[in-house]
Amino acid sequence: MWRRRFSPANSSRIRPIQISSNVSNCSGAERDLLCRGLSGFLLWCVPWVAFALGFGAPAWLKTILWPTSLTVMGTACLLNASRCGRVHCRFTGPFFILCAIISLGYGLGLLPLGPSGWKWIGVGTIVGALALCCIPELFFGRYREKTPRPNQC
Repeated sequence: MWRRRFSPANSSRIRPIQISSNVSNCSGAERDLLCRGLSGFLLWCVPWVAFALGFGAPAWLKTILWPTSLTVMGTACLLNASRCGRVHCRFTGPFFILCAIISLGYGLGLLPLGPSGWKWIGVGTIVGALALCCIPELFFGRYREKTPRPNQC
C-alpha cells in the first residue's frame, strides 16, 4: 500500500513511501490495539460497560461480570504491552488481573471484605485504572522500545 508524505523542506514535491504489511516491522503506535477502532472498542470499551453495569447488579451477577470484564481488559493490556510497548499497559494489565482475582474471590465468599466489599473493589478498580493509565505515561512516555536480547540481531 502506498501513501504520500509531504516534506516540510519541499512541500511541492510528493514522494511515495512503502508501508509494510509485516506487523513485526511496525513501530509501537502502528501496533497499538488501543488506537485501533474495533479492537479498542471490543477489548476495552465493551468490558468497561459490562463493569459499569455490574454496579447496579446483584452480587451473583457482579461475580460474573467483574472478573470476566477485568480479565479481558487485563489480558488485552498485557498483549498490547508486548505488541507495542505501551507503557501504561505494563501497569494496568497486572492490575486488572489482580482486581479480577479479588472480585472473583469476594464473589465466591473467599475474601472477607465486609458488606461494602463490592464498593471497595469497584472504586479501587476505577481509581487505580485512572491513575495507572495516566501517571506512568507522564514519566516514561507513551511507548517504550523493546531492548533486543543479546542473541537477536
